[in-house]
Amino acid sequence: MRVLGLLNGSLHAANEPREVALTRESVTDGESLDISVDVDKERAFVRLHGRLGIDSSPDLRVRLLAILKGQAPKTMVVDLTEVSYIDVSGVATLLEALKVARNRQGMLCLKGLQGRMVRFFEITGLQAVFEAGCKGPPELR
Repeated sequence: MRVLGLLNGSLHAANEPREVALTRESVTDGESLDISVDVDKERAFVRLHGRLGIDSSPDLRVRLLAILKGQAPKTMVVDLTEVSYIDVSGVATLLEALKVARNRQGMLCLKGLQGRMVRFFEITGLQAVFEAGCKGPPELR
């Protein structure tokens, strides 16, 4: 009998059931998210550094929505080059910001997706969703 279990955040298959202890990693200062924002009339450039997860996505949400609901520029670029981890709450935050931007006739573009993140965005079709309307080479967005 094959049993699936969660071990260290990954799904594992085993032939026999066994006890699996679930633990939650605490977020240390080294795993936080730094957010820097440069805004001008045409574009907002949001640089992220660290982990975008359940603990940090509320702060990012507040920052993104404040920009988008204020004197929103036509384009917002979120640079994920220095993001080492993203979970579903981070993706949900980016999708909410995309929806608000589009409702205000703006664009939200992602830059710097790499490794597992780019693969996840490709497989789920989210990469195309975020790229729709984003023109030009990524480094110029």
